[in-house]
Amino acid sequence: MNDNSKNVEKLRGKIAELVKIVSALEEAYPGRHFTLDGHLVGSVGEVLAEYYYGVELHPTGTPVHDGKINGKEVQIKTTQRDIVLLGEEPDYLLVLYLANTGAAFEVYNGPGKFAWDSVTNKDKRGYKHLRVNKLMELDAEVKDEDRIPQVNGIRKMRKELKNPKKLKKLAEAQIANAIWDWSVVF
Repeated sequence: MNDNSKNVEKLRGKIAELVKIVSALEEAYPGRHFTLDGHLVGSVGEVLAEYYYGVELHPTGTPVHDGKINGKEVQIKTTQRDIVLLGEEPDYLLVLYLANTGAAFEVYNGPGKFAWDSVTNKDKRGYKHLRVNKLMELDAEVKDEDRIPQVNGIRKMRKELKNPKKLKKLAEAQIANAIWDWSVVF
């Protein structure tokens, strides 16, 4: 893996630009959601997992697992909403939350079975729906030796970071107090 820190910084800025576009679309079309979920957010999460964890990414379209690290097959899920979907039980699961500022946070990092078994029902298409708050609770129970180690620091998700208004207020409070934690915003 090469040093992608400059590319990750560029990626953060581009994500913030995309979020501004999404906001304009949602203002123009009330009641419609234009979040960046889908292939775009999934691909962003995969490159962030490569950077933050050193995951060797599989070719796009590889079933179930998106990459591998230290012999562990890893499924990477990224969201801007409150739910991620799992269609099959992964060996390891890494869930990232992408904030409107372009910042990424770790929601869940651990064995796929633990998260998979936490939900018993599947939807009509065979997917299990896992809520971000539930994944954060499960993550708190994962032993350190069962986690994918970080190679570059990423912060843990907190409930208040899911709310863009609270995130904005947190950033404003930091500015007012001349304290700036860039990892909350980027």
